[in-house]
Amino acid sequence: MAPARDRRTGFSRRRQNSVFFSYVLAVAGAIVGAVLLVISTFNPPAFAALRMAAASVTVPVSSVVAVAVDGVASVPENIGHYFFVRRENAELREVLKRQNALVLRARALVMENRHLHRLLNVRDRAAETVVVARLVSSSASSSRRFALLNAGRWSGVRPGMPVRAADGLVGRILETGPNAARVLLLSDSDSIVPVQRTRDGLPAVAAGRGDGRIDIRAVSGTNVRFQRGDLFVTSGVGGLYAPGIPVARLDANGIDAVASATLATPDSLDMAMVERVYMPMPAPVAATP
Repeated sequence: MAPARDRRTGFSRRRQNSVFFSYVLAVAGAIVGAVLLVISTFNPPAFAALRMAAASVTVPVSSVVAVAVDGVASVPENIGHYFFVRRENAELREVLKRQNALVLRARALVMENRHLHRLLNVRDRAAETVVVARLVSSSASSSRRFALLNAGRWSGVRPGMPVRAADGLVGRILETGPNAARVLLLSDSDSIVPVQRTRDGLPAVAAGRGDGRIDIRAVSGTNVRFQRGDLFVTSGVGGLYAPGIPVARLDANGIDAVASATLATPDSLDMAMVERVYMPMPAPVAATP
């Protein structure tokens, strides 16, 4: 159907007003344009001033519109960055978890190497070492205190041999099997070890209490005073333990007897060293004339 040629507004007041204002705006725009053209031609400084005034009015509006447009345009990019960062964070967490496992393993190896190095230093000083083996387990709740060593007769371990760690004396071999041995710990109630105080050579005995600790008891005189920090080592009396092996450092004062913890704690040990029984050389006999 061909468009109607009649462009009259009819009786619609809204349409009549729209047409009127459109003509007014068109005429006003033409007049303003003509005036600006005349001013720019005959008075450029005035035109420049008008142009800057118009720019001063329109710049804030343009800035707001530009910010809004940039914000809308950046939404897809921000969404993409969010998912990318989230995936990257997940990957970094996995890498960090693996690195933490490696760090923990490295720390464990460092501690084990440090402990083995200390054992090697002790072994270098002790010429009668039989074997260095691992303490598999130790009793921590019963009244009897034993530990299990993963070395036995096949490695030359025999009953009565002293067992020591880098920190000090652990106990002695009680029973042996082909590839395992039972260790009587110092804290057992049947364990008695001759010791002496390092600062003055005071003789004493380290007797097990059966509760994870030992009693240091004086063997000569009465009213013997023990001081916190006193170090006791094996004296060599009895021919079982070599002299000079650390046993205990007192953590309290006492008279005649005082309870103390052993320097070597079986619950935290992983490696121990078995030594041959110490037999002191007999004193030389003076030649008779």
